[in-house]
Amino acid sequence: MSSAKPTVLSSLADRFAKGDTILSAWCGLPDPSVSAILAQEDFDAITLDMQHGPITLAEVIRAVPLINAAGKPVVARIAVGEFQNVSKLFDTGVSGVIAPMINTIEDAKRLAAYAKYPPLGERSWGSYGGLGASGLDPNTYLKEANRFSLTFAMIETREAMAIVDDILALEGIDALFVGPSDLSIALSGGKQVNALAKEVDDAVRHIVARASAVNKPVAFYAATAERAKQGVEMGCRFVTVMSDSTLLRTATKTALKTVRG
Repeated sequence: MSSAKPTVLSSLADRFAKGDTILSAWCGLPDPSVSAILAQEDFDAITLDMQHGPITLAEVIRAVPLINAAGKPVVARIAVGEFQNVSKLFDTGVSGVIAPMINTIEDAKRLAAYAKYPPLGERSWGSYGGLGASGLDPNTYLKEANRFSLTFAMIETREAMAIVDDILALEGIDALFVGPSDLSIALSGGKQVNALAKEVDDAVRHIVARASAVNKPVAFYAATAERAKQGVEMGCRFVTVMSDSTLLRTATKTALKTVRG
C-alpha cells in the first residue's frame, strides 16, 4: 500500500484500485481552453486525442496544468507508433497514456518501456510537470510513478483480440482501451464501420471478462451518451462521454430548436 499523499496525478489509479467507474470527456479540439472548460464540469477525467484530432504535443503541454488545476486527471492518446511521446506526456503531468493499434506483444512492451521507470521500464528522468503537480519529492515520485502513470493498450484488431491475454499478462500494461470503430472494421473484414454492431459488443464483453479476471480495467470510446451508458453496462470502467465537438453541436441544435420551435 502506498504511503504517498493522494494527488490529482494518482487519483485515476486510486479510483481504479477502488473499483470505481470513470466518465471522461473526450477532446479533439486543439485550444486548451476547451478542455479546461470541460474540466470544470462533473467529468471524472479529461482525455486529449493526439491521434485523429488536431491536438499537438504543444497544446497538450498547455492544457494539462489547466485541467489538473481543476482537480481532474488527464489521459492522452498518442498517434500510432509514436511511443517517443509516452514519456514526454507523463513528464507534462498526464495520469494515463492511450496507445492505439497495439497488435503485437512487441508493441505492448514498447509502450510499457517508455511509460515505466527502471527496473520495470526505460523511462528517463525529467518529469518537470508531473513532479511539480504530484507534490512529491523526487525520490518519492520515482518510487510511486510506475503505479499511477497508467498505460492503456488499445484493442481494435483481430490480431490484438487473439493475444489479449498475453497483453494483459504483461507487467507495465495497466488497462485496455477498446476502439469500437476500428474493431468493427476488423471484425467485418473491412466491409463496414459500425461501432454499434453486435460483434463489437460481443468482443467488448469478452475483453472485459478477460481483463476482469486479472483485475485490470477496460476503457471504451462512446460517441453518444446512450452508447456511453451501454459501455458502463458492459463492464467498462473508463468510458468517454461523446466528444467536445459533438457536445458543442448537440447543445447548439438543442438551443436553436428551443428558440425556433
